[in-house]
Amino acid sequence: MDTVVVGERPGSLQRWFLRGLKPVMVARGCRFDPPSPDAAGLVLNLITGPRPRSFRRQSKAVFVVAIAETSEPPSNILKTGYLLLARAIANVLVFLVGAPTPRVYFITLEGGCYEIAPDTSDEAFFERVFAELAPLVNSTLIIDNEVVDDLPDAERLADTIPSQIRAAGARLDRMGLLPSPFPLDELLPPDDLRHVRLMFGIGGVSYGNVSARSTNPGQFWITATGVDKGHLGEAGRDIVLVRGYDLERRVVILRGSPTVRPRHASVDTIEHALIYQEHAGVGAIVHVHSWMAGVPATRINYPCGTYQLACAVSEVVRRVPDPTRAVVGLINHGVTVTGPNLEDIFERIDGKLLPTVPPM
Repeated sequence: MDTVVVGERPGSLQRWFLRGLKPVMVARGCRFDPPSPDAAGLVLNLITGPRPRSFRRQSKAVFVVAIAETSEPPSNILKTGYLLLARAIANVLVFLVGAPTPRVYFITLEGGCYEIAPDTSDEAFFERVFAELAPLVNSTLIIDNEVVDDLPDAERLADTIPSQIRAAGARLDRMGLLPSPFPLDELLPPDDLRHVRLMFGIGGVSYGNVSARSTNPGQFWITATGVDKGHLGEAGRDIVLVRGYDLERRVVILRGSPTVRPRHASVDTIEHALIYQEHAGVGAIVHVHSWMAGVPATRINYPCGTYQLACAVSEVVRRVPDPTRAVVGLINHGVTVTGPNLEDIFERIDGKLLPTVPPM
């Protein structure tokens, strides 16, 4: 992959990190110094200070890793790191903390925060760092929407599933399972916020999403992104109807009404779509940024909205004894729960979910 290093003059920890990582990347086939930053598939952006300079990629296919350093460990690694990640408009932040030998943290847009612990040698350590980065860089976002205006209001209003999803969202809110994401609208100026939403499909009022099969075969309703799941509005707008997806064009296909325009579908829509497609007995899915002890989990922290994360979750669902009633962990992210219906899911998770996802 063509890779470019941009940004500020590197500090001592950033120089250490690049010295160790670049030889490993070159040995694995990465090429540095493309004709221009926009020609690269991977951008390593060295950032400094509380207001870092962002790299505004022109395509979702460009993956940006922001690299920051601090000599003094902050009181809250995730809060401090997420602020830098958002302001740098990056896919992931590598946060180098402390000296002379730093602790290295990965901060993700989903609110994940985990450490790559020191190894017996720098070479082994940077092999592990590259092994963590490579799957993320090579993942494919399926977050764009295409709206087909073929949903008559009579059909939209007759479907009983949106009211069930609305009730499920309110129930999750009462259970305290819809934590608010970091307030991007407070962290970023309007232009940067629009760019983040364009590149990553996030805008968030509350984490998590709920879906259920429509009464029309082959379709499902899912909560939109950027809405309060505890107070969902109209069917067709805050709860959108998915009729399929197109991997080649990387789009999720929604049905639109003549009177109500759908908001952007949840970034996790492709994950739900693959599960419904494979398991006819799954009638509903709930995804929350919480955890349950002892559940099988994905091994790689793929970003939200990627085909690779959807496939990884589907693979774990496939392996459990009953895929129609699975609880699957998404490493450093949350859990996805399948069920024949929403009521079955709530009966199984009530009182069993941990509010915080443990780092792994």
